[in-house]
Amino acid sequence: MSQALEAHQALSGVRVLDMTHVQSGPSATQLLAWLGADVIKLENVTGDITRKQLRDLPDVDSLYFTMLNCNKRSITLNTKSERGKELLTELIRRSDVLVENFGPGAVDRMGFSWERIQEINPRLVYASIKGFGDGPYTKFKAYEVVAQAMGGSMSTTGFEDGPPLATGAQIGDSGTGVHCVAGILAALYQRTQTGRGQRVNVAMQHAVLNLCRVKLRDQQRLAHGSLAEYPNEDFGDEVPRSGNASGGGQPGWAVKCAPGGPNDYVYVIVQPVGWEPITRLIGRPELAGDPEWASPEARLPKLAKMFQLIEEWSSTLPKWQVLEQLTAHNIPCGPILSTKEIVEDASLAANEMIVEVDHPERGSFTTVGSPLKLSDSPVRVERSPLLGEHNEEVYVGELGLGDEEVRLLKTNGVI
Repeated sequence: MSQALEAHQALSGVRVLDMTHVQSGPSATQLLAWLGADVIKLENVTGDITRKQLRDLPDVDSLYFTMLNCNKRSITLNTKSERGKELLTELIRRSDVLVENFGPGAVDRMGFSWERIQEINPRLVYASIKGFGDGPYTKFKAYEVVAQAMGGSMSTTGFEDGPPLATGAQIGDSGTGVHCVAGILAALYQRTQTGRGQRVNVAMQHAVLNLCRVKLRDQQRLAHGSLAEYPNEDFGDEVPRSGNASGGGQPGWAVKCAPGGPNDYVYVIVQPVGWEPITRLIGRPELAGDPEWASPEARLPKLAKMFQLIEEWSSTLPKWQVLEQLTAHNIPCGPILSTKEIVEDASLAANEMIVEVDHPERGSFTTVGSPLKLSDSPVRVERSPLLGEHNEEVYVGELGLGDEEVRLLKTNGVI
């Protein structure tokens, strides 16, 4: 990245020691890197496990790794060795932020408790991502769908007569990463006032729960009767799965379109003002004035029938034509975009949300760009680093080690 671009980024001058792996932590540190932080990804000598997971090309860093570690520098270090601990101490001393997502207590067992880290660098913001908070779940192994299961997402996702379902959105991992970034930025801002760093703790279960707050809203509303905007006929004492119901104040549903492929759907929201133009589009203009259909209150008990009527019209047209006709009448809607359609979407490319990145071993690959658009902090997505690519740059150029010591550290397996 050019010095001119770096100088205009929000987190220029902030150094992040990235001791994370897999997805939740790397997603957080990648956002920090996109905001201009110098993110040094510290890996053990064998590298982040995702470098080798789900490979599509032999002996090349996987897309799993490359798409979560852009704009970072990579160094290797065996933190179990005595010299490794000394080097880690120096790295902590020179950093503004440390981020880790090891199992509970792992960093403490390395000899770097929060108390010790404060002694080394009292200005350091130390952020941890864990699966769960303190309590009976603390030592549970956390994975994306485990967090969804225990945070309220799975019990409220799916259809009423089907099993609980996971969402394709990585709300447990990347969702927690975004929450972690918010905590880090707040701690950095508070440091400008106090001069002190602090601990930032984010649990995956807690982040998923935060993203499911509307379902906790509805859990409390159940105490006062059924939920009229849900398509379900029967309600017990817990929020049911409600298919594609919008979950908001206006009813919505995904309606089928021609030719009937797996993603030939448009999601339609029926606002009060939109009912009359919808009745004209579907060829049933008489329903606009029919007391049985004219008001939102009259339609709520018949949501399934209402969307069936809309689908009888939409299923005869391609989804892009359905979209065009609905938006012409200012009716909220959106086509269901497949992953292939998203990768090929010209507007997403124009907004730098789908970007092409060159990699020295992989060649060109497609990745997701930064969703954070700051007018004074431009982002250029750069490739992920090769394992240990920046060892000399950091250990020699910044920590001042001699070339011979670096050679010996490599020989002895310290880096």
